[in-house]
Amino acid sequence: FVGTVAVMLYMSPLLTVITLTIIPVMAVSLKWITNRTGKLFKEQQKNLGELNGYIEESVSGAKVIKAYSREKQITAEFLEKNAALKTSGFWAQTISGFIPKVMNSLNNLSFTMIAAIGGLFALKGWISIGSIVVFAEYSRQFTRPLNDLANQFNTMLSAIAGAERVFDVLDEKEEREDEKNAVHQPIQTGSIEFRDVSFGYDEGQQTLKHLQFTVPAGQSIAFVGPTGAGKTTVTNLLARFYEPDEGRILIDGTDIKTLTRASLRKNMGFVLQDSFLFQGTIRENIRYGRLDASDQEVEAAAKTANAHSFIERLPKGYDTVLTQNGSGISQGQKQLISIARAVLADPVLLILDEATSNIDTVTEVNIQEALTRLMEGRTSVIIAHRLNTIQRADQIVVLKDGEMIEKGSHEELILQKGFYSDLYKSQFEK
Repeated sequence: FVGTVAVMLYMSPLLTVITLTIIPVMAVSLKWITNRTGKLFKEQQKNLGELNGYIEESVSGAKVIKAYSREKQITAEFLEKNAALKTSGFWAQTISGFIPKVMNSLNNLSFTMIAAIGGLFALKGWISIGSIVVFAEYSRQFTRPLNDLANQFNTMLSAIAGAERVFDVLDEKEEREDEKNAVHQPIQTGSIEFRDVSFGYDEGQQTLKHLQFTVPAGQSIAFVGPTGAGKTTVTNLLARFYEPDEGRILIDGTDIKTLTRASLRKNMGFVLQDSFLFQGTIRENIRYGRLDASDQEVEAAAKTANAHSFIERLPKGYDTVLTQNGSGISQGQKQLISIARAVLADPVLLILDEATSNIDTVTEVNIQEALTRLMEGRTSVIIAHRLNTIQRADQIVVLKDGEMIEKGSHEELILQKGFYSDLYKSQFEK
């Protein structure tokens, strides 16, 4: 491009200036088109994302759709979203299709101006016909890279629209970094203390209010209360998924803010309500608790968790491959594998969040035995709606609207005849 302009200036500065006049016109035309296509390409990417999300949701919820006979409604909504994508895509491609047409028109205009003005110069003897022919060819060579760039502009606009959606995700706030003076220190005994802790997910709305309790090392504490009382929030704060708005949380007498998140969580074991299993063998899923564990240690953990017997009955035993979050085995069996994973991790702190809520009463007996063995010698935090899973806890804290309204052992709370006593009677007495 630069070389062509240099030769054109050498041959005829005046004709070169005339040729260059198409660049401002070209820039204005491209700006007019891209101002419109840019918005349309963004709309197209947005509609594409919504359509893909709707398809994924419909496929995942196919059983529910069938159960409620909502096929026609789902199809109609799909067609509506598909039509929106089609419309935005049609207009984006149509308007952006003007770019090569505009470029060709400007090229032809430039050639016409060179031929007309060059012809006048030739009549006056200022330039030869051969020079005009050569100059016209150079002018086409001058516009060729501009045409190539303009023709690629559609792809660029579409890519930029897609990239903006990607960067919206990448620009989301990450988990807060560890404090500069945070140390990588293992947890020794696992004693827990909450000192006047308050927290809210949304500004102005506190989920926990001035929570205060102490759990000596090796003991267990259970949290009960209505849905939304703040029970799971306690475990989220303990694992530093969130930071308290007020107060302090101490483990082994050390403020957890002074510890790195990695060292804190490395000493914690989680058994959650929804046990997530990765695609792979049962052996690999249990070994996720400690990656350097041997096969013998994996099987020993499974025996402790009461999972060994059902695993052995599977066609390939521990080498049975699980797909789609453990499809092919029951919810109770998935929970036992999750407990085996926690056993293998050998944590100092154990967090049980509704670990038996999705389990039938027969399977619950096996899981209760496994959890009892798992809790031995460990500081345990238990969240449960089923009170039979927490009766043996050293302390029971009753939360309501984010506040601690009762605290004590099972027997003490029954004698108080308060909220916990009424809750117990509603579950176990006629």
